[in-house]
Amino acid sequence: MTTLIPSKIRALAHRRMALAALHADSSLRTRLNRYNHHMNQVRALEAIGGAA
Repeated sequence: MTTLIPSKIRALAHRRMALAALHADSSLRTRLNRYNHHMNQVRALEAIGGAA
């Protein structure tokens, strides 16, 4: 049975939001800022462990 790890689920969600931010109908600067914000969240979740 697979165990659900909340930090892993959140990291995956932030990865998907980061990719969605790149495809949004906004300026390049806004899209890049949103992408970087979400990827920073992913890196933070992976740093605390359990999301790798």
